[in-house]
Amino acid sequence: MTPITVIKRNLRGEETWRYTGLILRREPDALILEARFNRPDMPFQGILLKENDRFVETYFTDRWYNVYEIHDRDDDRIKGWYCNISRPAILEADDRLSYVDLALDLWVTSDGEQVVLDEDEFAALDLDADTRSRAQKALEELRLRFR
Repeated sequence: MTPITVIKRNLRGEETWRYTGLILRREPDALILEARFNRPDMPFQGILLKENDRFVETYFTDRWYNVYEIHDRDDDRIKGWYCNISRPAILEADDRLSYVDLALDLWVTSDGEQVVLDEDEFAALDLDADTRSRAQKALEELRLRFR
């Protein structure tokens, strides 16, 4: 597996987080990679995110979101899916991918319950009408995908 650096950016294009994963598969409009949760254990939406939980992350170059399938570090069971509403991912180089986060997120539990997160942060962003509309359509697409 080939290493890749993932860079999360804010609206101004500034880097807000960086980590390394391993490419599992390349598709014409997507990149699937594996990464490990690199923060101390923390509660999140009724689960415990553990340091070294396995994330299978799918980034799309033609969709306004990315999806993280979260697996427990100890038994590999699926904890849920964390979906970021973002501008389409950009492959900056063979070993570097970046995306611009738009604050709005969808959490889907392993039993299918959906929770929309950070709506207030999304509402506060200074977005043009087209970007706001695309982000809201991406959220609806994800909600339908996980039904």
